[in-house]
Amino acid sequence: MAYKILKIDPMLQAYEKDIDLRMTSYLKKRKELLGDGTSLVDFANAHEYFGFHRTKDGWVYREWAPNATSMFLTGDFNGWNLTGKPMKKLDNGVFEIHLKGHDALQPGQKVQAIVCAGGELLRRIPLYATRVVQDPVTYLWCAEIEDTFAPYPWTDAGFKIPRTPFIYECHIGMAQDKYGVGTYDEFRLNILPRIKKLGYNTIQIMAIMEHPYYGSFGYQVSNFFAASSRYGTSEQLKKLIDTAHGMGIAVLLDVVHSHAVKNTAEGPNEFDGTVYQFFHEGPKGDHSAWGTKLFNYGKGQVIHFLLSNLKYWMDVFHFDGFRFDGVTSMLYLDHGLGSAFTDYSMYFSMNTDVEAITYLQLANELIHTINPKAITVAEDMSGMPGMCLPIADGGIGFDFRLSMGMPDLWIKTLKEVPDENWDMFKFWYELNGRRPKEKNIGYAESHDQALVGDKTIMFRLCDAEMYTGMSKLQQSAVIDRGIALHKMIRLVTASLAGEGYLNFMGNEFGHPEWIDFPREGNGWSYHYCRRQWNLVDDPLLRYGDLNAFDAAMIHLLRKERLLTKKTESRWIGQNEKTLVYSKGDYLFAFNFDPSASYEGYFLPCSEGRYVAVLSTDEERFGGVGRVDKTYIYKTEASADKGVGFPCYLPARTAIVFKKL
Repeated sequence: MAYKILKIDPMLQAYEKDIDLRMTSYLKKRKELLGDGTSLVDFANAHEYFGFHRTKDGWVYREWAPNATSMFLTGDFNGWNLTGKPMKKLDNGVFEIHLKGHDALQPGQKVQAIVCAGGELLRRIPLYATRVVQDPVTYLWCAEIEDTFAPYPWTDAGFKIPRTPFIYECHIGMAQDKYGVGTYDEFRLNILPRIKKLGYNTIQIMAIMEHPYYGSFGYQVSNFFAASSRYGTSEQLKKLIDTAHGMGIAVLLDVVHSHAVKNTAEGPNEFDGTVYQFFHEGPKGDHSAWGTKLFNYGKGQVIHFLLSNLKYWMDVFHFDGFRFDGVTSMLYLDHGLGSAFTDYSMYFSMNTDVEAITYLQLANELIHTINPKAITVAEDMSGMPGMCLPIADGGIGFDFRLSMGMPDLWIKTLKEVPDENWDMFKFWYELNGRRPKEKNIGYAESHDQALVGDKTIMFRLCDAEMYTGMSKLQQSAVIDRGIALHKMIRLVTASLAGEGYLNFMGNEFGHPEWIDFPREGNGWSYHYCRRQWNLVDDPLLRYGDLNAFDAAMIHLLRKERLLTKKTESRWIGQNEKTLVYSKGDYLFAFNFDPSASYEGYFLPCSEGRYVAVLSTDEERFGGVGRVDKTYIYKTEASADKGVGFPCYLPARTAIVFKKL
């Protein structure tokens, strides 16, 4: 069968057998799991059977532990008697226990599973636990019974997920000014209004799935069905999401199905005494760079667990989609480590993990069956062909891919290239280079660039000068340059690099310093693990200027739906360091030159009258106001450049014109 992907990208014709293998594997696994009559949505119901559930006469708890010879339930409800509550062994490695009486378990009580395997009693946290807490004295983790009797009173029935996401990437714990871990309630009350005011229509929340090490940024998950208890209760997370929906903001979960924490006391690793219950054995099951465990995506029970996890977060918490972490690691047996992906053969070889691709196809099918408007975003730096094409066309089914080359472009440029040598043709190529018919999320920087060991764009531009030069009461050439380029880099990236846009919280106003989680090396300090909103709120500091520009940029791009408009190149001035391009009735003009301002600079465009509607040089954005926003520009004919109009294009300035 000739799949549409081969017509969309003719260069794939030479790899038709690889595409056919991708699709054959998907269809084969789908039939193996579902047979002829079961739907994928009904299949992904493990969480409704396993774990703790109320019954008419009490409670039932079930677990899958095929290697266990016996299992027990223990907790403070029975004085932590390890073998006092034996579980009944059913078929296919399933154990269950019925606890009579509704008061047999109470909300807030702590429990653990005891797995007998190989003659040992293994203390484990139930795999489908929905709340997991750490004892403040012993630091041991255990499950906590949740009060799930009264359903949450959702008010978001009419919410519509935006088709063009402007994503505000955020972390609940470090979202507050305080020295400590922020809460779901604090985020809802303090941060959501800021996001709404800025104009973002989507939030992408990190570190929700429970993780024992706070400093992992949530990327070493232990308990896949538990919303992190560090920030509050499940009810409070639901209220946050419900409130966001009421503000017109979609909520994405940063889901981690690419690997799991290697800990055996907390996560699924060796739950029943074996590695192979969920993961590959031997070196194949260990991620050499991350020190984590790798799922066996060829195993039906693993797929059942992971697909049910996706459905759980959508059904129970009303998440509107997912950003899949570590997709590149999943796609390749060597996890893409050290690969440049310079030609197509690197995507299709013995190095490709076809089972992982099949899982991602099934995951996308499930998500979009549950909610056809849901958003899925792949974190893939390799550029795997078909990542964001429909499965029926030979694709993997994601809606968007992160434009991961953009931060690299800006970091490399700022680190290695003097301003006067910036390459406009390279900018244009990189900002517009993506696979045909596949949508991208553009971004200049994410949380990755804010971590210790790296620098945000603003910190890289200004460095130590940010500590002394951000006051409006003094002048600093370093800060002036930083603020000018910060705005220009964001505008050119947001308008060109994708069909959606992403920003990490605080970076919109140039948050200083880095993110460093509490650890022994810094005295367990929260000094760098928070967001200093007091800086952007201080009218005497220049952070507010960057914040104001970000809001104006987002509102313009959203209101005029400019990310859905076709981009047309009008002029690339390598010597002048200029870029001119149009999107619908809007004309974008950039002058990256550090010192040369151009009087009467001719801007090619379609015939008509134009007015400047946004300029990075406006005084309200920390500029000097060299662009007249009242003047009407009328096009004229040029012998060598066609139709356009002359304008004043100041140095280190970008202007957006609208056709009247």
